[in-house]
Amino acid sequence: MPIPEITPAELARRLAGPPESRPVLVDVRFPHEHEWVALPGSVLMPLPELEDFHEQLDSFRGRPVVVYCHHGVRSLDGAAYLIDRGLQAVSLQGGIDLYSRTVDPALPRY
Repeated sequence: MPIPEITPAELARRLAGPPESRPVLVDVRFPHEHEWVALPGSVLMPLPELEDFHEQLDSFRGRPVVVYCHHGVRSLDGAAYLIDRGLQAVSLQGGIDLYSRTVDPALPRY
């Protein structure tokens, strides 16, 4: 079954909405990548350590979760893991790189 994805434009629209409807942002990149650039308010949970965050992940139940990485590949695995745990997760299509190119060019690219 394909992993659901969200476009950068749709994510920007949802982030601009009322706070109670905004998704949780989970960054599955490595700490050095997150330090370089991250979506505001995102939570760093590196993909190889994702299962170690089970308590925090459980607190996201009932809320939409957007998983992102650099180009949208690792986030597919992260979203799949969260979906298997029963969370409402999607992957950010094209990752933070596409988001920075199409939504917020002020974000640094690497």
